[in-house]
Amino acid sequence: MVIFASGAGSNAQKIIDYFKEKTTAEIVLIVSNNPEAGVIEIAAKENIPVLLIEKNQFKKSGYLKEIKKFNPDLIILAGFLWKIPQLLIQSFPHKIINIHPALLPAYGGKGMYGNAVHTAVVAAREKESGITIHFVDEKYDHGETIFQAKCSLSENENAESLAKKIHKLEHEYYPQTIERLLRKKRIG
Repeated sequence: MVIFASGAGSNAQKIIDYFKEKTTAEIVLIVSNNPEAGVIEIAAKENIPVLLIEKNQFKKSGYLKEIKKFNPDLIILAGFLWKIPQLLIQSFPHKIINIHPALLPAYGGKGMYGNAVHTAVVAAREKESGITIHFVDEKYDHGETIFQAKCSLSENENAESLAKKIHKLEHEYYPQTIERLLRKKRIG
């Protein structure tokens, strides 16, 4: 598997840890658009190669040649903030997955990530939120849903407290869902 990440890499770390003792999959490459991202340090600590990418080149080539060398079963977006180019989506159909910090189709789309999502959910006085793991297509937060998990919002919920609940769901369910998906692909 290849993991794309732009930030601290907490989801990437949970996925790496989850698959360390398993034969289901191996993380073969970390792709990042941010040379300062914490996920770069995680990759170094875990001895996983890193591909740093640049926006114009990503839009143009998707770094397809470089990624194909690793022959990934799945491409996992774990806090990766750029839109995936059509070329990459076409080259890896139903093999690119993302996790979104809300119950799609609500609170998705361009600019809806991280704290912006939690703030919007709290401002709307929603009773529940959660995570959506989905296949990536040409639109932001649009592809077919693979899995959702929910959590309740309390009366005095704020974006920060909701973020903690969402992170807990992400860390618990993203690796498990990836494993189920890999097993299903191998059986099917």
